[in-house]
Amino acid sequence: MAAYILRRMVSTVAVMAIVGIFVFLLLRLAPGDPADIIAGPRATPEMIAGIREQLGLNQPLPVQFVHWALGILGGDLGTSIFTGRPVRELISQRLEPTISLSILTIILSVTIGVSFGVLAAWRSGGLVDRILTAFATLGFSVPVFVVGFFLIYLFAIRTRWLPVQGYQPIDDGFGPWFVHLILPTVTLSVPYIAFIARIARASMLEVLSEDYMRTAAAKGASSYSMLFHHALKNAGVPILTVIGLSFAGLIGGVVITETVFNIPGVGRLVVDAINNRDYPIIQGVLILISGLYVLINLAVDLSYTLIDPRIRY
Repeated sequence: MAAYILRRMVSTVAVMAIVGIFVFLLLRLAPGDPADIIAGPRATPEMIAGIREQLGLNQPLPVQFVHWALGILGGDLGTSIFTGRPVRELISQRLEPTISLSILTIILSVTIGVSFGVLAAWRSGGLVDRILTAFATLGFSVPVFVVGFFLIYLFAIRTRWLPVQGYQPIDDGFGPWFVHLILPTVTLSVPYIAFIARIARASMLEVLSEDYMRTAAAKGASSYSMLFHHALKNAGVPILTVIGLSFAGLIGGVVITETVFNIPGVGRLVVDAINNRDYPIIQGVLILISGLYVLINLAVDLSYTLIDPRIRY
């Protein structure tokens, strides 16, 4: 086990190094120059050259990368080109809405997705299974922004039960905070509920067809015991994997959802930074997301032995 953890840690460092190089080169080699945007359309070439020198963009790419990488290792994500404020400070100010939305989304997705998958597998071939399978297919196919606009029209414009957009910090009260997150959470949860439900159903069907499950049924085991004490536990590895991947991949949906519902989170920060060619913000957010993704996958891999003691490394 210790050797496996050590191997994974070494591979994690290597992956993050490759991601860092890729992110740096991708943004630097992309069309567009932040100096042109800062200087404005009437700027002279001398003004643009001065801005590039001030920002360090006139240095060779290897030199720029070394300076940036050393700053990342020291906990410095850089300084925003347009606001002049530390990127770490800008990200920390936007974390609460994004973390709130992500946590509520994963809780709702796991609860409903696993329940739907277990129920569909238990009633395989029946009406319930067909309905839930159709929902999973539809939910996984419809874009997030379409779901968001539909929910806004139905629950915010027509019935006026929920706010159309915006965010209330949790310090202003749990009620306003929760109410403003209902529609964004449901919107972002739909594809993940469908994804988790499909994987849970397939895993449960495979386990329910095993001989030991038929033996348990012959011995008079209750449906609850068969589903949750035997089947779900043994089907947990692929389900846990997809849950981990879903949580790590939430940022893509968060960007769209925060834009649709005008939530001032990290997703909106990235969108604004892309429009302004603000390299430090984009790089800082991408590095944090990549690190979170790698750590979640590492945690999922290490948790396999807790779910299934037969797995050894």
